[in-house]
Formats: sequence, C-alpha cells, structure tokens
Amino acid sequence: MSGGAPVSEVFHRDGPGQPPIDGRDPAGRSYRSYATFKDPDGNAWLLQEVTQRLQGRQGTEIIFASSVELEGALRRLAAAHGEHEKITGEHDENWPEWYAEFIAAEHSGRPLPP
Repeated sequence: MSGGAPVSEVFHRDGPGQPPIDGRDPAGRSYRSYATFKDPDGNAWLLQEVTQRLQGRQGTEIIFASSVELEGALRRLAAAHGEHEKITGEHDENWPEWYAEFIAAEHSGRPLPP
C-alpha cells in the first residue's frame, strides 16, 4: 500500500466474460492481467497490463523531454541515414520523409527503416 490506496492481488481472465483467475496471465498475453484499487475519494480503478499494443493502438504523438533528448535522436538519425545511403549507393533526396519514419518507428518500437 502506498499513498493510502490498497491494490488487489493480480488476476487474469482466459477471455471476455470468464471468471478471474489468481495471478498474472501465464502466457504473458497483453490485455489479460489486471489489478484493482480504490483511490482515497472512493473511485474504483482497474489496472490492465499491456505487454504489446494491438495494431492501430500505438500512440502517434512523439515527445522529447528535452533538447538533449532531441539532439540524441537527431544524431542517431544522421548516423542511420548515412548507413541507409551507403546501402542504396545514392543520395536520398527524400531524407525528411525517411527521418520522420525513423523517429516514428523508434518511438513506437516498430522495426527501423533500412
């Protein structure tokens, strides 16, 4: 218990409408393990474990916490894009699109562009 809100034990369900089963989902499947708590105001909350987001549920907002974090991303981009141009053997006139895709892929955990 922290901050006055006791949290339930973790439980999972084998599917919609199924009764709760003690413990985390044994297969570690996304959206299957839960815990509950009530905040000090009496509001009930359900926590759901997400190990991998469903297709189409990845966030589209990309936020850098600082200029240092953005600089690091730009340096990674520049290095990766240099490797991309070595592979293709030509200057990439469409580098802004490639940079944007790289940042979005890196942020969401998708495979990075070649």
